[in-house]
Amino acid sequence: MSEKLIQVEHLKQYFPAGGFGKNKKFVKAVDDVSFYINRGETLGLVGESGCGKTTTGRTLLRLYEPTAGKIVYDNEVIFDSEKKIKANMLPYRRKMQIVFQDPYASLDPRMTVADIVGEAIDIHHLAANKQERYERIIEMLRRVGLNSEHANRYPHEFSGGQRQRVGIARALAVDPEFIVCDEPISALDVSIQAQVVNMFEDLQKEFGLTYLFIAHDLSVVKHISNRIGVMYLGHLVELADSYELTKHSLHPYTKSLISAIPVADPKIARSSSRIVLEGDVPSPLNPPSGCKFRTRCPYADERCAAEVPEWREAEKGHFVACHHFDQIQ
Repeated sequence: MSEKLIQVEHLKQYFPAGGFGKNKKFVKAVDDVSFYINRGETLGLVGESGCGKTTTGRTLLRLYEPTAGKIVYDNEVIFDSEKKIKANMLPYRRKMQIVFQDPYASLDPRMTVADIVGEAIDIHHLAANKQERYERIIEMLRRVGLNSEHANRYPHEFSGGQRQRVGIARALAVDPEFIVCDEPISALDVSIQAQVVNMFEDLQKEFGLTYLFIAHDLSVVKHISNRIGVMYLGHLVELADSYELTKHSLHPYTKSLISAIPVADPKIARSSSRIVLEGDVPSPLNPPSGCKFRTRCPYADERCAAEVPEWREAEKGHFVACHHFDQIQ
């Protein structure tokens, strides 16, 4: 049985959006999300822009302080709103890292690559002297496909793909166990995306890393992930094994996303039909009652408007939140 490295229970992240007292409004970016990640696996997280994927990753690392819920890392509770537990995160920063979406905005333009990668080494006192620090920095750069000549350059001197490699080297510098990959390839050229994805897989095998891989491109997530979670308007609507989700999805939103994946074979592409959703994503300031997807769902009825669908295990390891999943073909 696989060991659970990360456990998230009923995680909520609300951001204030004006108003006072009873009229105070909140953007419910993440609303009652629960999942786990086994040690050494990759959990993919997909969904439309604004569905809460990035906020989930950052809240999990407590870069955003959670509004409510429970986060357990390696059997140690690092946040629990009910028991009012807020662990000191400094020791966990070595174990839990993040690779940001924008490889330029996430790097300080006034610092050299050596200082960017070496900053975390300094904070966690991982080098006894300057020579050891320098050797560690060069080793990290080498592992991501850069070399010692790049150490004294500034971020603006690199291409987008090289800058993202610097960001990955910075995350690796503290020997982490878990990395949140926050859309790490969306800002890169298509020709570079495959190289970076392959590098993530190689690093995972070499260091035994665990990933939360956030992305828009379901075809990429399907390739790299062991399991995939689908988010919509702050909620998880489906979670299953990568193959199971793409071949036997249960939620109508997931079916729509999968139907949009481009197929290289013209014959298969012509025979497959796109499921086009009508309408726009509702505002998280004023989400629909009951099922959040009901305003765009062709199967919605009165029950969907009245009741929030239960997050349940439809089949072993296959979770879904839908009242009518067993009636949808």
